[in-house]
Order: sequence, then structure tokens, then C-alpha cells
Amino acid sequence: MREVTKYGKTVDEAVSFALDELNASADQVTIHVLEKPRVGFLGIGLRRALVHVTLKKTPFDFGIEYLENVIEKMNVNANVQVIDRNNRLCHCLFSGRQASELIGRHGRTINALQLLANQVVNEQAAHQMHLLVDAENFREQRKKALIALAGRMADRVARSGHTYQFPPMPAFERKMIHRVLSNHRGVKTFSSGNDPHRCVVITKNKAVQANI
Repeated sequence: MREVTKYGKTVDEAVSFALDELNASADQVTIHVLEKPRVGFLGIGLRRALVHVTLKKTPFDFGIEYLENVIEKMNVNANVQVIDRNNRLCHCLFSGRQASELIGRHGRTINALQLLANQVVNEQAAHQMHLLVDAENFREQRKKALIALAGRMADRVARSGHTYQFPPMPAFERKMIHRVLSNHRGVKTFSSGNDPHRCVVITKNKAVQANI
């Protein structure tokens, strides 16, 4: 939990300094006034305001603590680093000497950890929130690999007419493939099965074939 102690000419100024450092709004923190300002006489006895400001625990904090506990139980030398967050999305990174061990084959481990952490987050949340977890730039590399594979398989299906089924993958990866292939006139895509075994299927677009 992040906290800071700040001085200011007034209590409001000290709080403002603290909010700037925490990148937070007043409703996201708990404020304790440690010392009230005192004017003094001719500058003698002058005292500035001193406040202690603590960020309130958010649903994301529960998810991050869950990940930290799992990593500890797995005996993996890694930690959770928060890259960016707002009130709906928090981007985290597994960092450390053994961070790559948390990825797993085709991202199965990191996707499972992300799914479980999001369940913890949304049990605490009043609205839908999403915790995105990455490690060793895996998400970007995985995105490029899936886009390239989707393009190759779509071209193959369009030529041969044989259906192609991807291995099971999480919803955000399925959505990406549907979006990437939405403008490919030769094929259609749909999802099949139930999570966690739901997958994307590419079929030939017979409507295009009939119009030729």
C-alpha cells in the first residue's frame, strides 16, 4: 500500500502535494493531519502543515496480492510490478530472474494466473475491472505470432476450402483473431466450445465463392 508524508504552507497544499505524488484523487486516499500550520510572530515559531496520506486498498490491490501469494507458493523468484492503472484497467508485469517461468507453454500459465487474479479483482469491484499481466514482453510477441498464423491459415482455408481450428485460447486472444480476419473476404470465423476449451474456427466464405 502506497503512502507519503508531505509538508505545505496549509493543510490543503500539503494534501495537494501528496495527491500529485500518488497520482490519486482525494476520494482514493485516507488523510491524516499530523501537524496544523502555525503562523508565529515575525516569523518566529512558524510551522508548516504536515499530512500523512495513504492510498485506499482497491480491487486491483486484492488481485495483485493474490498474484504475489501464488508466486511465493510456487517458489519462483519474481515479483509483480504495476506499470499503469486507472479505475477500470491495471497493467502489471512479472519481473525478476525467473519471471519467464510464469509464462508457460503458449502462455497457458500466465493466462491462468491472469484469469484467477481477475476473478479476485471483480469479487471486490462495483463495476467490471480488468487486470492485464505480462512478462518478458510475451503479450506483444504472442500477438504478432497469432496475427501471422491467422493470416496464413485464412489464406490456406480460402484456397483449399478445408476448415482450420485454432487450439483453445482465452477470450481476448479469440477476439483479436476475429477482428484481424473480419476483413478477409475469403473466410469466416466463429468460436466453438466452452471455456477453457473454447477456440476459433476458420471456414471458407461460401457467399464469396457463389458470387464469383
